[in-house]
Amino acid sequence: MAKIAKKVAKAREGIDRNKLYGLEEAVKMVKSRASAKFDETIEIAMNLGVDPRHADQMVRGVVNLPNGTGKTVRVAVFARGAKADEAKAAGADIVGAEDLLETIQGGKIDFDRCIATPDMMPLVGRLGKVLGPRNLMPNPKVGTVTMDVKGAVGAAKGGAVEYRVEKAGIIHAGIGKVSFSEEALLQNIKAFTDAVVKSKPAGAKGTYVKKVAVSSTMGPGVHVEPGTAL
Repeated sequence: MAKIAKKVAKAREGIDRNKLYGLEEAVKMVKSRASAKFDETIEIAMNLGVDPRHADQMVRGVVNLPNGTGKTVRVAVFARGAKADEAKAAGADIVGAEDLLETIQGGKIDFDRCIATPDMMPLVGRLGKVLGPRNLMPNPKVGTVTMDVKGAVGAAKGGAVEYRVEKAGIIHAGIGKVSFSEEALLQNIKAFTDAVVKSKPAGAKGTYVKKVAVSSTMGPGVHVEPGTAL
């Protein structure tokens, strides 16, 4: 524990918790302080001026990051017949119908993204209590309920990131890896923040993007001047 505490203290050196940094400087700081033995994920957190308890203030969507996420995404698809074959050909990791339902009900969720053809939704709907809290429920708004199974699987595998505002008005997502170049990370962050800004709901009043921070999996957060990240 002392070793970990020492590492954390060292990583925090030179970071002013009360200062807002420009995005480029913040990314540099996060990258240079990442010291884990694995390729840490670079994460962004955005504090929005919304209350998601109100339907007209919900923020959610999907964005394709130009440089991918660096993460291997496992994709499950609910489909039958030709569409199931299409899903397998597109590289889906798990494809099924009632058999997949039973697997998930049995507690085995071995995937990061779930896609379904529209005709499968009455079946998938029975998994709402299991998939909903994990943000895995297929949804037409983010392109995961679709007849274009090939396109949806390709997007999920290629760097599509779903986002959804949480109770406190915070959105967070992984937008790359420490091993990415600064330029690639900056491009991904801009694509992500641009998508969130475009998703501004009708009910949002006042300042929409209040705070922005970037961090690595094991590293401290660096507060960003919001204007430099948008």
